[in-house]
Amino acid sequence: MRRKLPPDAYDFYVALGIGRSYQQVADHYGVSKGTVTALAKRDDWQGRLLKAEQEARSRADKKAVETLEQVNERHLKIARAVLGKGLEGLRSISLNDAKDVIRALELGIKQERLILGEPTDRTASVEELIRKETRDLLRVVDEDEPDGGKARAQ
Repeated sequence: MRRKLPPDAYDFYVALGIGRSYQQVADHYGVSKGTVTALAKRDDWQGRLLKAEQEARSRADKKAVETLEQVNERHLKIARAVLGKGLEGLRSISLNDAKDVIRALELGIKQERLILGEPTDRTASVEELIRKETRDLLRVVDEDEPDGGKARAQ
């Protein structure tokens, strides 16, 4: 007597995970691998699985974007609250007592700019960095020479 695969055979196949095989399905339901293969081909198990995996990735990506947007929104609110408190403090104290207020303002501004994708610090140009490093290296070489690099300079 030949046994047929139940309608949930595809679900079982998917649930097997990354190491899934038609042989595992066949063993589970007590049928031949050929029976499983024929049904899988007829019902396009591979195409369905590919589509399901793509949809799962798409949902995961969408959720990650939403989560990141929520985090950024929350951090932006915090940065703006810190800025607000800093401005309140700056209005109510003397210039001599402004150190903590200025730190709060600086932190709030830096965080707000970071969240909005703006630069938070001034960075030197590549050309400026190369010039500085070259000067530093030449200075080290000059200091290593016995005459301080004077013979080479002549």
